[in-house]
Amino acid sequence: MITHELFTFFSEWDAEARKTAQLLRSLPPNQYDFRPDPEGRTLGQLAWHLAEIDGYMSWGIDAGKFDFDAKIPGLERPRTVAELAPGYERVHREAVARIKKLTPEDLLRTMPFFGNRMLPIGVILWNALLRHMVHHRGQLVLMCRLAGGRPPGMFGPTREDAEEMARGSKA
Repeated sequence: MITHELFTFFSEWDAEARKTAQLLRSLPPNQYDFRPDPEGRTLGQLAWHLAEIDGYMSWGIDAGKFDFDAKIPGLERPRTVAELAPGYERVHREAVARIKKLTPEDLLRTMPFFGNRMLPIGVILWNALLRHMVHHRGQLVLMCRLAGGRPPGMFGPTREDAEEMARGSKA
């Protein structure tokens, strides 16, 4: 069962990473500094946070500890929208390589998570990495729309996709 869980995690993570890269490619190119909330992240900062999640979570699991102050090589934030998707894909590939070292039994092994709580690596992978990324990606979909972009559908068609499908079915 644990072997199946590791396989399932990698399948889900890969599918979500492809959707994330697709979203990053849809961001309005001139809106890197767009910030609908003066206290919140810019579009570029939020977009790069998706790479940071992969980078920091995989780095921490590989190192056996999590450190907010860690300077992970290659995780410097790009400064243009055009650099976000290729940068994310590179960070994701590196993260996958680190996580691929895990054995199915490692999913049950606990390790200190931020705040020194002990969590199983499997819980960290599913919640702190994958679900955390999906959460922030949802925010980025809305931010893309607010910045004048047309985000792709993540779990179903967008309004525009549905309209195009409806027009196509009447032809």
